[in-house]
Amino acid sequence: MDRELLGDLSTLLAVTEEGNFTRAGHRLGVSQSAVSHTIRRLEDKIGVRLLNRSARKVTPTDAGEQLLAALRPSFQQLGNRIEEIRTLGERPSGLVRVTSSVPATRDILWPVASQLVRDYPDVRIEISSEGRLSDLAEDRFDCAIRLGEHLSPDMIAVPVGPQLEMAAVASAGYLARRGTPRHPDDLDAHNCILMRHRSDGPVYDWEFEIEGTEVVKKLAGPFILNDPGLVMEAVRAGHGFGYLPLPEVRADLDTGRVRRVLADFCPPFDGYHLCYMGRRNLSSALRLLIDRLRSARS
Repeated sequence: MDRELLGDLSTLLAVTEEGNFTRAGHRLGVSQSAVSHTIRRLEDKIGVRLLNRSARKVTPTDAGEQLLAALRPSFQQLGNRIEEIRTLGERPSGLVRVTSSVPATRDILWPVASQLVRDYPDVRIEISSEGRLSDLAEDRFDCAIRLGEHLSPDMIAVPVGPQLEMAAVASAGYLARRGTPRHPDDLDAHNCILMRHRSDGPVYDWEFEIEGTEVVKKLAGPFILNDPGLVMEAVRAGHGFGYLPLPEVRADLDTGRVRRVLADFCPPFDGYHLCYMGRRNLSSALRLLIDRLRSARS
C-alpha cells in the first residue's frame, strides 16, 4: 500500500468519525478544502462514492461502510501497537486511580490490571468499586469505567466492553403476590427500587424500547438507593423490581433467587467505556492501562 493511499484512508476515517469535513480538518491540522480534495481523490482511486454529503452531515455510503468496517480494527490495532512501543522507552511506573462499578471491575478491569502489574512491577493500580458516580477531578481519580449513558461530554471515552442489556428483575415471592408484568406500562402498578447515582443528580428513569421507540418510565417504590448491590438486596427481600445491567443480576438469575421480566423490551446498548479528562500529560502507567483495556476488547 502506498503512503498516499494510507493517508487518504486515515482522512476517510476522521471524516466519518467527525461527521463533518471542517471538524475532520481541525482534527488533522489541514483545511476543509484539503480534506474534501483527499476524499475525492480516494473515491476516484477506488472507483465508487464513499460518502453521502449534505449541508449538515457527512455519512458513509454502503460501499464506504464496507471499507470502514475493515479499516477501523486495523487502525485501532496499529494505534495500540504504537502506544505500546511508545511506553517501552520510558518504563511505565506510578499510581493509577480508577473508579468503577463492582461488575465492571470484576469482568473488565481486574483481568487486565492483574496481568499489567505482573508485567510492569513499577505500576500500581488503586481501584474504587463504588455504586455512586465519582467526580474524577474532585475525587482525584485518573479514569473511570462507566456505561455510555453516564459519560460526560467533556470526557474522552474508549469502549472497553461488549454491548449490554438492562434487566428488570424481582423475587419469585414478589411475583407470586403481585403478578408478572407483560408490558412496561404494567410497572406503574408495581413497587420499583430506584437509583440515584449522585446525591446531587436525578433519580434514574427506566428506559425500554416499544415497537422500535424508546420509552422512558418514571416509576415509584419504597427505596431510592445509590448502590446496585443494595438494590439487589431489596429485590431479593421482595420489596419490588430492580432495573440493572444484566451482568449485575446474572448470579441471582442463575441461582433462581430472582426472575427476569420484560426482556423483549430491553434491547442491547453500548456497554462500558473507560473515560478520562484529556489526552495531554497522561502518565505512562495510565496510557498503558488504556491500551491494555482496548486490546482486551478487540
